Amino acid sequence: MDHLTFRQEYMQLPLVTRAYTTACVITTILVQLDIVSPFQLYFNPILIFRHYQLWRLLTTFLFFGPIGFTFLFNMIFTYRYCRMLEEGSFRGRTADFVLMMMFGGTCMLICAMFCSLLFLGQAFTIMLVYVWARRNPFVRMNFFGLLNFQAPYLPWVLLGFSVLLGNSILVDLVGIAVGHVYYFLEDVFPARSGGIRILKTPQFLVQLFEPRNEDPAYNPRPEERPGGFLWGEAAQRRPEQQQEEEGQQQ
Repeated sequence: MDHLTFRQEYMQLPLVTRAYTTACVITTILVQLDIVSPFQLYFNPILIFRHYQLWRLLTTFLFFGPIGFTFLFNMIFTYRYCRMLEEGSFRGRTADFVLMMMFGGTCMLICAMFCSLLFLGQAFTIMLVYVWARRNPFVRMNFFGLLNFQAPYLPWVLLGFSVLLGNSILVDLVGIAVGHVYYFLEDVFPARSGGIRILKTPQFLVQLFEPRNEDPAYNPRPEERPGGFLWGEAAQRRPEQQQEEEGQQQ
């Protein structure tokens, strides 16, 4: 029964979130079992363009380090904010979501060539967090029960936490910068006078990820749901819940 329940929950995950997080977990397990070496995965322009090891363009986003606290921390944030974006502002627009990931990944690879970055999974996660945070500016967050702040500050809080763990600040800064570029091109510039939408989803992506017809009466979960973790969760309850609790107490 537990196996069936896990399988059902797994298959209910949005397509892109399920594919990306599964690839990350499988890659980490293969490295942990010494089936694959991290030296076969990291971003290396010379090996890519001279020796045609093209898989490195993808695997640099899939490896977050050996299984441990840092890996689990990054995977939780990757899963949560990738899913909240796909089920929230990108709901019914899977092709647009894939375009965002392709655009962000391409920008990060360009940055990696000049900044000598080897693995970009953490930067990719920060980009997802940044886009979600900018699209949910009024959500109150709570980080480990210590800090209360609004969602747009979450990427910077994660950057500070990453520094405390001894990680490179450059990786997080690249993720924040790429996330901001995407947010500006997609949400800010088109809304300005004379602005246009520059990032147009190619038709082949639309045909490939065409969403199935859905029940119009279906009420999707709000994008800013906290998810039940102590870090990065919403700190305020909904007003209806507060009124209901006050009525029960009276």
